Amino acid sequence: MLRWLLFVIFYFGLTYYGLQAIKTVSKSGWIHYLFIGIALIIASNFLIQFTIYSEGRVLNPAKGYALGFLLAFMAFNLVIVPILIGEDIIRFVLSLYDKLITKESYNLPSRRKFISQIAIGLAAIPFASLLYGMYQGKYRFRVLKYTLSFEDLPEAFNGFTITQISDIHSGSFDNKEKIEYGVNLINEQKSNVILFTGDMVNNKSSEMHDWKALFGNLEAKDGVYSVLGNHDYGDYVKWPNPEAKAQNFNELLSIQKEMGYDLLLNESRFIEKDGQRIAIVGVENWGKGGFKKAGDLKKASKHVDAKDFKILMSHDPSHWEEQVIKDDYHYHLTLSGHTHGMQFGIEIPGWIKWSPVKWRYKYWAGIYKEMGQYINVNRGFGYLGYPGRVGIWPEITVIELKKGKSES
Repeated sequence: MLRWLLFVIFYFGLTYYGLQAIKTVSKSGWIHYLFIGIALIIASNFLIQFTIYSEGRVLNPAKGYALGFLLAFMAFNLVIVPILIGEDIIRFVLSLYDKLITKESYNLPSRRKFISQIAIGLAAIPFASLLYGMYQGKYRFRVLKYTLSFEDLPEAFNGFTITQISDIHSGSFDNKEKIEYGVNLINEQKSNVILFTGDMVNNKSSEMHDWKALFGNLEAKDGVYSVLGNHDYGDYVKWPNPEAKAQNFNELLSIQKEMGYDLLLNESRFIEKDGQRIAIVGVENWGKGGFKKAGDLKKASKHVDAKDFKILMSHDPSHWEEQVIKDDYHYHLTLSGHTHGMQFGIEIPGWIKWSPVKWRYKYWAGIYKEMGQYINVNRGFGYLGYPGRVGIWPEITVIELKKGKSES
């Protein structure tokens, strides 16, 4: 109860400063009441969705939008607050100077209109960006293509292509037409193999019921393989008993089988061509910190030879950092997801690549190379929590394997 009280105090403290800026710029009373009304509606909807309708940490579209509108409105006010507080301090100092030095009457000058106009103009940028992210950015699918060279790649696999997708999070979806476009875009790549690196749902297998036929349309000549992510185990739901949780998990496994996905639970498979082979290794979720650590690299690779060319599917990139690159086996390419690039950041190729998630994950988006081994961290197909994306767009990765000297 205390945290909700603190939230309400903080929220309306921000709203108060936003209202001051609005009042300075416009004297129309209806605009002031409209601003207050919007603040009340957003706060009420958020509290209702996250208290009355709460079911563990399950995030459905209604909760997502409640959170999204809250973030957009608070971002608007958060930009205004430091500007107006700064002006308040300056006004106070000038008034105090008049009283103590010039001996004039102590009187705070009125808030200057142009300061409030600047504050509102700047605040409109994150506000509009977050709204855009909710209605357009989350479905702004992009295909990122990479070519990676390996000296020990079997000749038969020179030019072999992989399409990686990750973090579907079907429980967040609200637009079938847009998702269908994304699925078709995956198939249009016509890669040799499709690899899905976990988080099919937010929390419950039932979230996939309306989407399994669509995602079951994914096909590739050498198969569709998948692994589990931390959200696929149902760990964030208050289940009535362990049996209900186990039933949910088993249903998710069955759904993936029905869709034609070869789900690797600490297992491996081989793709063979012209008497040569590469290994597809898949581990269950392993993440540092408080995340589930069901991944068993040794078990997954027990049928794989050290000399085999290996592609590892591991949902959380912290696994690569903590265990994979230090392992006695050489895992040529690891494919991960999990971070979503925090669904917010700035990326301008060749110039800047930034997201707040970099403070949590060293390897958070794109291709990295350490100790002669590569990882690709996919930014995710879907979204979770905030129902949008700003600057970090939903990703379909296509990687072509080439035989040759790798880049240093």
